[in-house]
Amino acid sequence: MIGPSGAVRVMVATKPVDFRKGMEGLAILVRESMRADPFSGAVYVFRAKRADRIKLVFWDGTGLCLFAKRLEDGIFRWPTIEDGVMRLSAAQLSALLEGLGWRLVHEARETPAPTQAGYCWQRCGEVNQERRTRRQTAANML
Repeated sequence: MIGPSGAVRVMVATKPVDFRKGMEGLAILVRESMRADPFSGAVYVFRAKRADRIKLVFWDGTGLCLFAKRLEDGIFRWPTIEDGVMRLSAAQLSALLEGLGWRLVHEARETPAPTQAGYCWQRCGEVNQERRTRRQTAANML
């Protein structure tokens, strides 16, 4: 499945909803119970009482979209059932949709840019020189 970009906001309704609702009904739930705008571009995630079903509602810029999934075996790992909303990262949403333990997924730490240009090329040259020296030493021993 193609997942959302890392910049997308993902909001999870922690309380199960009536899964007979379609995209309009879920958009009303987003507005009323989550107090959010269903047309903001964020992804809103809902689950049924049975933990093997999940629905996502989001605005893609041209229309309201509804995504539904039912696991054939297993259940979706869900936050503690209580009233409220929880935020997930895009990586956590991808894990959730696969039925994996999304709590174990964390965003990658930002890696600082190198401070010295060409450092890796310099180091590669040193490694190659070390290899040449070892080969020459081994050849001289024969």
